[in-house]
Amino acid sequence: MKEKIIKKASELFLKLGFKSITMDDIACEMCISKKTIYKYFCNKEALIKETTAHVHKEVHLIIEAITTKNSNAIAENFEIRKMFSDMFQASDTSPIYQLKKHYPEIYSEVLTIEINECRKCFRQNIEKGIEAGLYRDDIDIEAYVQFYYTLIFSINENTSSEKEAQKLELKALEYHTRAMATPKGLLELEKQMQNQLL
Repeated sequence: MKEKIIKKASELFLKLGFKSITMDDIACEMCISKKTIYKYFCNKEALIKETTAHVHKEVHLIIEAITTKNSNAIAENFEIRKMFSDMFQASDTSPIYQLKKHYPEIYSEVLTIEINECRKCFRQNIEKGIEAGLYRDDIDIEAYVQFYYTLIFSINENTSSEKEAQKLELKALEYHTRAMATPKGLLELEKQMQNQLL
């Protein structure tokens, strides 16, 4: 039952927001009593902690599946971006923005985990792109990891509209890729950008 509550709460929080969804809403959606939820979670904050951990794990399993498919580094980044876009498309306000605004302590915990995961993921992508000749081999990998990470997190922390955040993320991805790309990489980037318009 605990896993079912976490799964349903995750869906509702991502779709309608951490602040607006109540324990009553979750109980009602699941046709269970609120008492059942409190049997597993002492309060809403405890449930949010568990759901953010659940979403984090789910997201990174999907990212792992995408990166092991062995597509090229640029296509990989666009596929990961699409996965996030699909996951959060029902949201009006950015889940990360909401978490930071209404539950700053939980947000700080999530951020600490995410920083390491994202840095690792971005670094591996750059190394893969260099190896395939899509990214220049003279770039300072650690600096580019830092630039991109700072850009993406700044967008999500400061943009309340999920739709607007996704538009900016696409521009950030194009900017990041263009800064590193070789002529071969630029051709792949143009192809990926065209696919965004379809």
